[in-house]
Order: sequence, then structure tokens, then C-alpha cells
Amino acid sequence: MRVGVLGGTFDPVHLGHLAIAEEVRIKLDLDRVIFIPAGQPRLRADEYLTPAIDRLRMVELATGDNPHFQVCDIEIQRSGPTYTVDTLVELGQRFGPDTSLYFIVGADILGQFHRWKDPEKVLDACHLVVVSRPGHQDDDWPEWFQGADSSKDKVTQLEIPMVDISGTEIRRRASLGESVRHLVPDLVAEYIQDRKLYA
Repeated sequence: MRVGVLGGTFDPVHLGHLAIAEEVRIKLDLDRVIFIPAGQPRLRADEYLTPAIDRLRMVELATGDNPHFQVCDIEIQRSGPTYTVDTLVELGQRFGPDTSLYFIVGADILGQFHRWKDPEKVLDACHLVVVSRPGHQDDDWPEWFQGADSSKDKVTQLEIPMVDISGTEIRRRASLGESVRHLVPDLVAEYIQDRKLYA
């Protein structure tokens, strides 16, 4: 089985996330894509995040009508900082050796990938799928990738249409009482409004 993994704070999940997941699923012929809301990412430890239960619920609402999408709370069930390598290793154990994991990240991640916990183990646990805007495929790989034993054969770069949406802008608009319906699925917009999440 071929399983995509899309992690993020999803604060909130938006149409851009859904578009990326669907494009990668189709282009790589994945059986499913699992959305994993982050617990407390180590590299963003000082940032405020909306409570995990609300971020999880928004992802459930956003993905519920796509039979190829699933949601997993593996990271928000952990206490303390969460690390991608731990998540991928645990998913690999859950699915078993007949499943290949495809971890989906934005192109901006390549430059800071070496700062992750055990980046070589991340590449051992999955195939890294790096998405970029059309015409912006990066042939200038960071130095860490040039020297890594298992890097280039475990990384695929995909050019896909990007929806230019930012969680920061959604939170700003919601805090001002402005509509976010064109940025997030309707059920997520209703949840944000009902819970006054960013007010």
C-alpha cells in the first residue's frame, strides 16, 4: 500500500492543504493520505497554537467527504515536543513492511531539514515528497542533501498548482469578523465562527 502523510499545525486547515494532498495522491497514485495535526513542534515551541482538540476537529470536518483522506491524532496524543521521525517510525510499525510512506512537505523545508531530529532516519522511514509551485522546482539542493547517503533516491520533487492561502491571514480575517469561507471548507468556517476560535 502507498500512504501519503501530511503533517502540519493546521491552525486552521485550509483549501490549500486539501489541494496539495489531492494533487500528490493523484500524481503518485497513493491509496490514501493521512492528515496528522501537530502536537507541539520543536521548531515552533514558542508559538501559540489553537488547542489540539479544535485543530483535530477542523481537520476531521475538512477531510470527511473524501474517501481517500484520513485523520490521525498520533502527535497530539504525545506530551512534550513532537518529532516527525518518531511519528513516521510509529506509522511504519502500525502499517507494516508492505506499506510505503510518502511524507509530503513544502519546498521551503529543504533548507531547514537538517535541523530536524534525526533527518537521516526520517529518510529511512519514508519517501520525502517535496511540493513546489510550477516553474519553481529547486535543482539547487541544500548541502546536507548533497552529502546524505540516502537523500536523492528517497526524495521526489513535484510541481503542483498551489493555492496561495495562509493560516496567518485566515486567523487575522477571523479575528476581525471577516468571512473566511473562500479560504477554508464551509464546515471549518462554521466551526471557527461557532467556537470564536480566532476572535
